Amino acid sequence: MVSYLQIENLTKSFGDLVLFENISFGLSEGQRIGLIAKNGSGKTTLLNIIAGKEGYDGGTISFRRDLKVGYLEQNPQYSGELTVLEACFSHGNSTVELIKEYEHCMETEGHPGLDDILLRMEHEKAWEYEQKAKQILSQLKIHQFDQLIKHLSGGQLKRVALANTLITEPDLLILDEPTNHLDLDMTEWLEEYLRRTNLSLLMVTHDRYFLDRVCSEILEIDNCQIYQYKGNYSYYLEKRQERMDATNAEIARANNLYRTELDWMRRMPQARGHKARYRENAFYDLEKVAKQHFDDSNVKLDVKASYIGNKIFEADHLYKSFGDLKILEDFSYVFSRYEKMGIVGNNGTGKSTFIKILIGDEKPDSGTIDIGETVRFGYYSQDGLQFDDQMKVIDVVQNIAEMIEFGDGKQLTASQFLQHFLFTPETQHSYVYKLSGGEKRRLYLCTVLMRNPNFLVLDEPTNDLDIITLNVLEEYLQGFKGCVMVVSHDRYFMDKVVDHLLVFNGQADIRNFPGNYTQYRGWKDENARLEKEKEKDGGKSQEEKTERVRLNDKRRMSYKEKKEFEQLEQDIAALEEEKKGIEEALCGGQLSVEELTEKSKRLPVVTDLIDEKTMRWLELSEIEG
Repeated sequence: MVSYLQIENLTKSFGDLVLFENISFGLSEGQRIGLIAKNGSGKTTLLNIIAGKEGYDGGTISFRRDLKVGYLEQNPQYSGELTVLEACFSHGNSTVELIKEYEHCMETEGHPGLDDILLRMEHEKAWEYEQKAKQILSQLKIHQFDQLIKHLSGGQLKRVALANTLITEPDLLILDEPTNHLDLDMTEWLEEYLRRTNLSLLMVTHDRYFLDRVCSEILEIDNCQIYQYKGNYSYYLEKRQERMDATNAEIARANNLYRTELDWMRRMPQARGHKARYRENAFYDLEKVAKQHFDDSNVKLDVKASYIGNKIFEADHLYKSFGDLKILEDFSYVFSRYEKMGIVGNNGTGKSTFIKILIGDEKPDSGTIDIGETVRFGYYSQDGLQFDDQMKVIDVVQNIAEMIEFGDGKQLTASQFLQHFLFTPETQHSYVYKLSGGEKRRLYLCTVLMRNPNFLVLDEPTNDLDIITLNVLEEYLQGFKGCVMVVSHDRYFMDKVVDHLLVFNGQADIRNFPGNYTQYRGWKDENARLEKEKEKDGGKSQEEKTERVRLNDKRRMSYKEKKEFEQLEQDIAALEEEKKGIEEALCGGQLSVEELTEKSKRLPVVTDLIDEKTMRWLELSEIEG
């Protein structure tokens, strides 16, 4: 296998913060490697170092001679005055430089070196460069090649940068969060494109479906070291847990032996022969193992939602448009208690505008929204990272509240609350500008949740968060005793969190789908297949399975809710039977003192459970099955 990239003993630090130390790894032809680490561990820094955009403290980086490398940055930058097509010629890759060399040669008298340039142009297929650029831009749904960069949305800009990276057909492709700001269709297009090509790949992404389907190896940065796993993301999860268990066991064994050896060292034997010196040296090696800190901490989103009543909000005959672009047209919806809704659709269909209207940041053209008195919104927006970089992390939180109150009467100081989000005391008193992009996102999430909301509205919450934080956020949202509305392009995240979807098809065509994203995608693919068959005989489209949202339309139960509804019926029947048995026993007069005490304590517990489950049963029964 041909070696493309070799890294030996690479070290990088910022002041006292060491990101990685003496790490070594290689990448060969055909390898597809996903890079994973917690926020702040140096993923983007490592990619920037490899791409030559950032320096390092020590070590060597070696590329195969004449290797073509393409690098998609996390936040690509272009001059706003360039057109889309000009941007594809602006990054100075070898083909673009060759085209400029050719143009200069043709403008120079005598055309010096033209034969050599023509040979190189043929070799690099430079004659086809512009056509290839237009072709890839079109596949990425960018059709206005003369549009100025400053008029593009974040998603469109990412697609232009992606086209710019793919046009040169690099041997090694380095991608930093390629799915950020891409809609679901574009994410799936890129996933399929990478699976079809023979490109070698080094990639950072939080999209676990993308990672699982595209990459065959995983690199993990942990505690300044690097670990390699020869398998996809699912394999990595299994082997990482084995590594953690083995490391913890090694530390535990070392600690046990360390106590014995420490006692021997303290007794300070007078005559230290060769054997004693060997034991002394072994003691210091053992001490390093025993005192190592194995950081396996996670973000702990232990935040309780405040009480939310039965009335959430009702949207009644909403209309909203921008010129010819329709966002809402006669839209009505009644939100249910504890509902978890996902919102999907291509960029530009109005998803973010829709949620801004619902929470009052944007006014509809007409229609009304009636919000329940107990509803407390927590809004996490795409552009919410508006911190003062010169502020300290602790001050950002303290400016909102010195003490954080929870629904159960519990209180935490601002510092204690930040520690729940893995901000150490040192980091809390550091400045915001020193945080990584993911750490800033985590701080922003902290400021949203500390207000104790019972209705979370999350607009692209997964961008820049590391996978470990995402796992904990998903677990938190699954048990959240409130309402959740999520706009996200992360398919795995949506599958784990939501009960049903609102699908934005554009021009105010909004459909309600009773299920998660994978179920919706399966239905959509099946529908496309049936559509082709029905075109032959003029049959009716299956599109009617998803219905436009209208006033007082009852949404359908998701599969998960149906199972919960059936289980509740069984649970309530069993609890009613238990309550009847306890009451009969208490009235029978044949119980011992211990039995009497036990059943007297159990009766109110059973009664409360019946009330709680009956209330949930009634809520679900209001949903059209």
